[in-house]
Amino acid sequence: MTNPAILIVDDEEMVRTALEQWLRLSGFDTHVASSATEALRLLDDIHPDVILTDVRMPGLSGLDLLRTVRERALAAEVILITGHGDVPMAVEAMRAGAFDFLQKPYVPDQLVKTLRRAAEQTGLKREVAELRRKLDGGETELATRLIGSSRVMEDVRSAVRELATIPADVIILGETGTGKEVVARCLHDFSSRAKGPFVAVNCAAIPAELIESELFGHEAGAFTSARDKRIGKFEFANGGTLLLDEIESMPMLAQAKVLRVIQERMVERVGSNRQIPLDIRIVAASKVDLAAESEAGRFRADLYYRLNMATIHLAPLRDRGEDSVLLFHHFLGLAAQRFNKPAPQLHPADINALLVHTWPGNVRELKAAADRFALGLDATGRSLDTILGPKAAKPMSSSASLADRLAAYERHVIEAELARHGDSIAAVVDALQVPRRTLSEKMARLGVRR
Repeated sequence: MTNPAILIVDDEEMVRTALEQWLRLSGFDTHVASSATEALRLLDDIHPDVILTDVRMPGLSGLDLLRTVRERALAAEVILITGHGDVPMAVEAMRAGAFDFLQKPYVPDQLVKTLRRAAEQTGLKREVAELRRKLDGGETELATRLIGSSRVMEDVRSAVRELATIPADVIILGETGTGKEVVARCLHDFSSRAKGPFVAVNCAAIPAELIESELFGHEAGAFTSARDKRIGKFEFANGGTLLLDEIESMPMLAQAKVLRVIQERMVERVGSNRQIPLDIRIVAASKVDLAAESEAGRFRADLYYRLNMATIHLAPLRDRGEDSVLLFHHFLGLAAQRFNKPAPQLHPADINALLVHTWPGNVRELKAAADRFALGLDATGRSLDTILGPKAAKPMSSSASLADRLAAYERHVIEAELARHGDSIAAVVDALQVPRRTLSEKMARLGVRR
């Protein structure tokens, strides 16, 4: 039986060191972070049973960390510690889903007992989730993570169910914000590798001169600034899944070395001659067509062929119909819970605004809109028209006739006014200053529906 994993988050080095040593001696596997931001990055690499965090820290607070953990629906329990605790803060922490709230100075034995109880709770959560997956084939949980009733989302869920059981590398293609990492996590969580690490690497965010060290690791003294040994992402993901996001941004030289690692399932740290065997699934994500990139010479064709055992295409939100409404409801509920506010009601005009918006930022943009709608901070009140901004008319071909261009503009104006006035024909008639019969005829001719 493995020791419970504890992530210690505190901005004071002495406190972190003391806690790490005490908890390690008490039989825990320990990880440390000096800030909530660093802790959130570590969550992509480790799966702690319990997060033990100070409340008052520079930048994000312990409460912010707690809310983010709950928003991500992680199984880990969170225990908050502060030297400035008070009743309102404790109440807020418990409402946000904290397992417990301890005030300094605390009794070390009491802390250990609390951590063990929290770790047991995490274990129970994971067992229940595993049983639920076995009972319903994972369908219920998958539908709550890959949300949508459109045919394209049904196809994505079907692909994830099938590929999760197959030891195959996968390419995920989709525009920015379509949820490529969410799909990659589902491939991992519904596979036999679920208990192993899920490691996500954004290839575009790593400088070219550091990418080999980040991916393959290095030995101490391998280069000037390499004072200590470093475990690379490939090795860190051993036994689990490695997501290479924005892989099209990877330099050509690094692509050649990654190809060799993927083919041989062996990795060498920089500065070492020892090969380390890998048991790993590779998921590559890209916002561009890798086949076209390889044909154009901007991406190694041999790496593309090696990765392309299976491909999942994610459609942009504008092509997913009423999924935008389902997703907005989902994120609105999460935002209301996070901000400790009641979830506001959507009116017909709001739903119409969701349906006609083109969503250039896809699901990421929609989530941000849901957060703003839940907060209701706009000067004009809660209005999706205000939050989403003016709706641009769909671009016309340069060869379109004047009549077609005018018709497109008329359709855009009428749809915008219908959304603004909650589908009230009388209000639109007044706003556009046209007879009701003329408006009805134009709507019929242009195919505009309430």
